Amino acid sequence: MAYETEDHETLYCFPDINSSCIKTFEYSRHEYIIMYVFFSLLSVWTVFLNLVVIISISHFKKLHTPTNLIILSLAVTDMLIGLIVIPIQAITQIEARCWYFGETFCRLYIIFFILLTTTSFTSLVLIAVDRYVAVCYPLHYPQKITRTKTLIGICLSWAFSFSYGLSIVIVYKYLNIFSIPAICYGHCSFRAGYLVFIADAFITFIFPFTICLTLYMRIFYVVLQHVKVINSLKGGKCVTEGSLKRKSESKATLILGIIVVVYVFGYVPYYTCYMLVNSEIVITIVKWLWYINPSLNPLIYAIFYPWFKKTVKLILTLKIFQPASSLIDIFTE
Repeated sequence: MAYETEDHETLYCFPDINSSCIKTFEYSRHEYIIMYVFFSLLSVWTVFLNLVVIISISHFKKLHTPTNLIILSLAVTDMLIGLIVIPIQAITQIEARCWYFGETFCRLYIIFFILLTTTSFTSLVLIAVDRYVAVCYPLHYPQKITRTKTLIGICLSWAFSFSYGLSIVIVYKYLNIFSIPAICYGHCSFRAGYLVFIADAFITFIFPFTICLTLYMRIFYVVLQHVKVINSLKGGKCVTEGSLKRKSESKATLILGIIVVVYVFGYVPYYTCYMLVNSEIVITIVKWLWYINPSLNPLIYAIFYPWFKKTVKLILTLKIFQPASSLIDIFTE
């Protein structure tokens, strides 16, 4: 139903254009202000947190490990979501889904959106593989997982994500398999047929999620086996070393568990509701749960990694500009 004012006047996205889309609703002035302030803060907060992660890993040489390089890639993805995706989605949502950025940018935005979301999934797969080798094959980890191999994996991840997003837009434009409605001026949305959506969900979510879940389950099993072996050891030195190792493994297991939970609660509701629920309100809510997800990973690092707290302090106090600050041992108290 088109939105009408008290004088029963229909509101359009572009009143001066005959083919303009019709606004389906409109917020009050106070609601506009509250929503713009909220989404602006969310965008700034997401960008700031992930920028700190990027600076920390890039600047301090002690953090130049394969695992942290993948975390760096994920942080870049999350920062770009906060910098571009969240503001554009917020404007579109607040302005009654009116698109004010033109048809060309609409297609570019779809490619960019798919690039970032797909790269997030592939980064999580890379992290899962890295942790699997580190926990299950610790003696082979330095040879199997090197910085060069990790960088190649990250580059392939971004290349695949970009190619996938570009191919979707090309297929839509020339084969008309996808439906991006253009029945009126001022509209930009991506709607695929049910079977196409299932295929996309399998490629960008179900398949990587299955890989992550399988690897994490194997990791947890190995960790539990290690703990049982340590508990069976008796004697002073063995108990001491076993206790330290058990504490370390328990912490790693906890972090992995939290990452999995955040991953699930951030993405599963969106795909589930999109396939099963027709309510626009519900889909909008779960979609924004998805957009909030990029601001959560840095908080996990802050809670569980002491080095992250130290690097934040060094960054905020501008000590990173001091000579040889990149060589600081951030793992010492």
